[in-house]
Amino acid sequence: MTPATGPRELAHPARAEIRLEDVLHALSDPMRLRVVRELAAADAEVACSYVELPVTKSTTTHHFRVLRESGVIRQTYRGTAKMNGLRRDDLDALFPGLLDTVLAAAAHQSARLATAP
Repeated sequence: MTPATGPRELAHPARAEIRLEDVLHALSDPMRLRVVRELAAADAEVACSYVELPVTKSTTTHHFRVLRESGVIRQTYRGTAKMNGLRRDDLDALFPGLLDTVLAAAAHQSARLATAP
């Protein structure tokens, strides 16, 4: 893991340190999958507050930390805002098609559940 070099920098795994089992674990939680879907839809870095989750602030922070530590997202500070973006290039290079497949499956499931009686 690339260590934080200052008080406002966060540790992230280097591309070579990202492991499939960690990524799959991070994506297995419905709240974290929701974050990833919203970041993918935004197609840009967004503040944590952009993604509204029906959980406490501390739980939201936990979910973002799991995503960051697994290598799914990158978090950087811009002033007082913590900005979040998908590490799509890294994930696509390491696990071709995984992120697109997971996002498509999540969209399909969401549509299926929305039309269920």
